[in-house]
Amino acid sequence: MKDKRILYVSSEVVPYLPETEISSMSFEAPKMVNKQGGQIRIFMPRYGNINERRHQLHEVIRLSGINLVINDLDMPLIIKVASIPKERIQVYFIDNEEYFKRKATLTDENGKLFSDNDERAIFFAKGVIETVKKLNWSPDIIHVNGWLASLLPLYLKEFYKNEPLFTESKIVTSIYNQSFEGTLDKNMIKKIAFDSIDEERVKTLEKPTYNNLMKVAIDNSDALIKGSEELPKELEDYLEASNKPVLKYYAPDEFAEPYTEFYNTEVLN
Repeated sequence: MKDKRILYVSSEVVPYLPETEISSMSFEAPKMVNKQGGQIRIFMPRYGNINERRHQLHEVIRLSGINLVINDLDMPLIIKVASIPKERIQVYFIDNEEYFKRKATLTDENGKLFSDNDERAIFFAKGVIETVKKLNWSPDIIHVNGWLASLLPLYLKEFYKNEPLFTESKIVTSIYNQSFEGTLDKNMIKKIAFDSIDEERVKTLEKPTYNNLMKVAIDNSDALIKGSEELPKELEDYLEASNKPVLKYYAPDEFAEPYTEFYNTEVLN
C-alpha cells in the first residue's frame, strides 16, 4: 500500500457529520491507508450544518475561484480544508452558497429531500474533479461513498474522459443500504445531458431513485464493495449481473485486510 494514491469521495465523513456506515467507513478506510504509508485525499460537501469554527475549516484561495456550469448556470466553486485531529489527515470541502449554505445535509426539517439535490450531486462530482486537477494529483484509485457522490464515476468516464490526470485511475464504489424515499428532480437526466453526456448512458435516470442512481455508479465503476450487510435485492442482483469484481461486506472491525487486498488486486493496478 506504500505510496499508493487513493482519492476518497464521500457524501459524509466523521467527525464532521454524525456516525453512519458511510461516514464511519469514509474515515476508517483512509485512516488505514494512511497508516500503511499510502497517500490519500478526502473530499466531501461543505454542508451548512458543519461547524466551521469548531472544525477549523478555512478557504483555500488558490483552489477556489472557478465557476462550474450546472444546467447552463455559472456556479462559483469554493474549496475549504480542515485536518482531522490526531490523524494528520486533510479533508477538502466542496462549497457553494446556493447549494450548501442551508443548515442541513440532504433533507429539510420535515425529512423532505431538497429539490436541488440532483444539481448538488452534479456540482459535487465536477467540483471534486476540477479541484483534483488544480492539485495536479493523479490518484491510482478513486473510492466513492454515498449517493450524493454517485455521479462521480459517470463524469470521470464521460465528461472528463480525455483528462490525462485520470487516465490510469481506477474507480471503486461502495454500495450502502443508506437510501432515500421517492425520486430526485425528474429533469435530472436533461441536466446531465447538458454536459454532452449521452442520455442513453443514463437512461435509468429517467426515474432518479436511489437504486437507479447506484446502478449508474455501478455501470461506470471498475470494482464494487458492499458497504452494508444487507442491500436492496434489486441492487444485489444488479451487482451480481455486472460481471465486475465485488468485495463482500466486512464489519468495521475486520475490513482492513480485505480492503488492502482488494485495493492491490490486478484489476485496480
